[in-house]
Amino acid sequence: MNKKLQQELKEKLEKQKVSLEAELGKFARKDKKLDGDWDTKFPEANGSSGSSALEDAADQVTEYANLLPVEHNMELRLQDINKALTKIKKDKYGKCEKCNKAIPEERLRIYPEATICGKC
Repeated sequence: MNKKLQQELKEKLEKQKVSLEAELGKFARKDKKLDGDWDTKFPEANGSSGSSALEDAADQVTEYANLLPVEHNMELRLQDINKALTKIKKDKYGKCEKCNKAIPEERLRIYPEATICGKC
């Protein structure tokens, strides 16, 4: 792979990383104990009481439950991006993890964190 394309894809990966971390930061926080892990923030009670408070609490729990799989998918994507950036540093980027052949440039342009070629 030529260095110009590799640099272009590295910049794209870095932008995606920043964007994902910013998006995750809106509803989750980094886990200080586990590298690469994020924890969805559980909503805090607003201190009110009565039936409307119960409805609000139920809505917050539902929203929390809906955000958990979103967080998980974003974490996985972030891990793939970090893995690709590490491969670039080690000069092992762009090779299929299964057959060790070059991943087509078109595939990497669309999905720069790809780990396997289209055939595998």
